[in-house]
Amino acid sequence: MDKTQTIQIAGRPVGLGHPCFLIAEVGMAHDGSLGAAHAYIDAVADSRVDAIKFQTHVAEAESTPGEPFRVKFSKQDASRYGYWQRTAFTAEQWQGLADHCAEQGLIFLSSPFSIEAVELLDQIGMPAWKVAAGETSTLPMLRAMAETGRPVLLSSGMSPMSELDAAVACVGETGAPVAVFQCTTAYPCPPEKIGLNVLDELRSRYACPVGLSDHSGAIYAGLAAATLGANLLEVHITFSRDCFGPDVPASLTPTELKQLADGVRFIETMLAHPVDKDAVAEEMAGLRRTFNKSVVLRCDLPAGHRLAMHDLAIRKPGTGIAAARLDAVVGRTLQRAVEANIPLMEDDLG
Repeated sequence: MDKTQTIQIAGRPVGLGHPCFLIAEVGMAHDGSLGAAHAYIDAVADSRVDAIKFQTHVAEAESTPGEPFRVKFSKQDASRYGYWQRTAFTAEQWQGLADHCAEQGLIFLSSPFSIEAVELLDQIGMPAWKVAAGETSTLPMLRAMAETGRPVLLSSGMSPMSELDAAVACVGETGAPVAVFQCTTAYPCPPEKIGLNVLDELRSRYACPVGLSDHSGAIYAGLAAATLGANLLEVHITFSRDCFGPDVPASLTPTELKQLADGVRFIETMLAHPVDKDAVAEEMAGLRRTFNKSVVLRCDLPAGHRLAMHDLAIRKPGTGIAAARLDAVVGRTLQRAVEANIPLMEDDLG
């Protein structure tokens, strides 16, 4: 693959030279409430992100009754399997969420956790497949996604490089576009484990767009990743730090999400406009005269006076002989009488 490769997600180019593709990850923050899921779409719509992402779980196709909770957060679900059942949406409800996203100008994404979930989402017309960290090794499911021909966005949160190699190769065999996210599966992820150095490693290793899936719960990692040229950025979102759910500590609020998005766009504008310091200084000539200083006399002196250092001072504005030339004025003779605190001009001196 060409190292300048660009992929397309719902018609938007993602890759070198293009804006960072921003994803707001709702995941399971809706806790099975369809109303809350729709409310998240509205909350994200004003934040200048590109896409909003959910998770699609089909309990009987994904799990067994013995699946343990990562964090035992739910008092109403006896098992993870029961949690998946309780929080699932129907195909029609997923379609409604996708339609709502389109109305709000957002790209709808949802991570599938089984081939059945892939089939359900494929009927909706997923523009790209975001693979969750724990599914990177599920090659049959990756193949099912890649065979649609749409981009596959791989998370590396739990994977060693060898497993990631196999996943990228699996997608590559189908000819589907691929992108890879650096991710550390910790909620929240401390700064020393975010691994921004891995972005360049992934870009070099796979010659594809790379991104950061951030679980830090702050905007800093995302801003740093954008500065380092990340092509994609994914962050979790929650209505409030007081909300229910295991991902809340690793999430941003809507206000923080907008700050992050605004910051990323600000950074992109900066990076796209390198500055020529000499040209900028030339543009600032007027301001330089206002803020710089000139050589002046401390007191009125007559024509013919030979200037000594104690005769001289430096004062604003910078419309006369520059302060940097103070030493060169010492020893010269006044051609005419000059008043104190008037910027000396070259033709005042002999």
